[in-house]
Amino acid sequence: MDKGQLLDRLGAVGEDRLLLAKVLDRSAQAQSRNIPAATDFLSPAQLAQARDLLSLAGVAETACAALGGYDGAERRLLLFLPDWLEAEDAESQSPIRCLRAAFRAEYRLTHRDFLGSLMGMGVVREKLGDILVGPDSADLVVLDTVADFLLRSWDSAGRAKLTVSEIPAAHLHIPEVSCQELRDTVSSLRLDAVAAAGFRMARGKAAGLVESGRVQVNWRECVKPDKPLAAGDTVSARGFGKFTLEQVGGVTKKGRISIVIKRYI
Repeated sequence: MDKGQLLDRLGAVGEDRLLLAKVLDRSAQAQSRNIPAATDFLSPAQLAQARDLLSLAGVAETACAALGGYDGAERRLLLFLPDWLEAEDAESQSPIRCLRAAFRAEYRLTHRDFLGSLMGMGVVREKLGDILVGPDSADLVVLDTVADFLLRSWDSAGRAKLTVSEIPAAHLHIPEVSCQELRDTVSSLRLDAVAAAGFRMARGKAAGLVESGRVQVNWRECVKPDKPLAAGDTVSARGFGKFTLEQVGGVTKKGRISIVIKRYI
């Protein structure tokens, strides 16, 4: 299939179609020129779409590496590997750089303050990876194409003055993820049943949420309430957050299945 047919098969339209077309272009560039070629940063949902597209195109998973600057990064780019580059050495060719923007703690800046400031400077979201905000600094994962500009020109966010410097990836301050462990039992591992437990709502409401197109399983939209889940699956819903089905246990005397859910808060 050519590029257009692949994108049609995936049902990609609008901005997603343009983004995914660029993913195919970078893959082809790495193959034809035998050089590393990287996409911009992708959200988890975009990364899932990109992997589905590459699978349709017959591109092996080992032909690229997903890099975000640190283990557990949410936003990542795909680096397509030439024949001479092994996956374990991919970071040596990564276009990622890390910056620290220090400010006075009294200003209590938030993720929104930093993102708004960067957008105001004309930096588009796809050039930025994760923004890790602490009490008196924010660490940013960025593409090298915007790093020098930010080092020269970025001096404020919200009402605070910033001091921006480059740091090694190993020095990133990674905030602890805030989550809550929920233990429950469900009648089955259907999506609507597990979502009802994870989001603390009636099963009928959970089914309606799924059917409305507001739920993703492992960052892929799912509109089937009866989709079976397995341990390790992540479920997100617009307006309700996300959770991971951490464990699936045994069956109780009443025939229900014990589960452990990690709810992100």
